[in-house]
Amino acid sequence: MQIHLDTPDLMTRVRLESRWRSAGANVTNSQMPGHPDLVVVDLGTRGVEAVADWRQRYPEARILAFGPHVEGEMLKAARQAGADEVVVRGQVADRVAAKLESDRF
Repeated sequence: MQIHLDTPDLMTRVRLESRWRSAGANVTNSQMPGHPDLVVVDLGTRGVEAVADWRQRYPEARILAFGPHVEGEMLKAARQAGADEVVVRGQVADRVAAKLESDRF
């Protein structure tokens, strides 16, 4: 599983990459990720526009967006912009890890 993580936040990136790599994923964070199976977008730092940009670049990839639970409108807008799934920040690590462990993407 090739996951591209779009966040500039070093603490978030290290925590999520470590969790998903231990579950068997290959995680990138460059601007040219190859052909990811899943793009994970940090709405708090990248905004909803990033979802639409990734959808256009990789229409076949699944997109999971995450953001602060207090930003309900932003989470809703991310779904409308093309995210396949939207979760709050506290759920993203477990959600992706569970999908990796069950091979349900």
